[in-house]
Amino acid sequence: MLEPLVDPDGAPFWEYAARGELRVQTCADCGEPRFPPRPCCPHCQSFVSAWALTSGRGRIWSYVVPHPPLLPDYAEHAPYNVVLVELAEAPRIRLVGNLVREAGAPLGSFPPDRVRIGARVQAVFDGNRPPQWILERP
Repeated sequence: MLEPLVDPDGAPFWEYAARGELRVQTCADCGEPRFPPRPCCPHCQSFVSAWALTSGRGRIWSYVVPHPPLLPDYAEHAPYNVVLVELAEAPRIRLVGNLVREAGAPLGSFPPDRVRIGARVQAVFDGNRPPQWILERP
């Protein structure tokens, strides 16, 4: 699998994720959460930010199931799901990931035909990778 590219604005996201925490950048002046991380708040133009801990809960807002042909690093895992999750505490923030059977499970471990828009999910982490998602109630 490919490792994420980390830039200075997003580095804290990955540091927290490596500790099993889902945090989002938040404006320290107006309190507005934002993703992806960036230096300036798009709402009040402040350059002061903090990283707010979230519950890691959300709901599937959308999804796709890629089939070959794909990038070579992913072709052997197809078909698998890619979900867009709307965070419970910040509904305007949507994160991309994969719905898996359990933390650390491989792509394709959750049957693509069982993915449902609106399903409640919880973020789980496996090392230095993007958050994965599991159903809150399987």
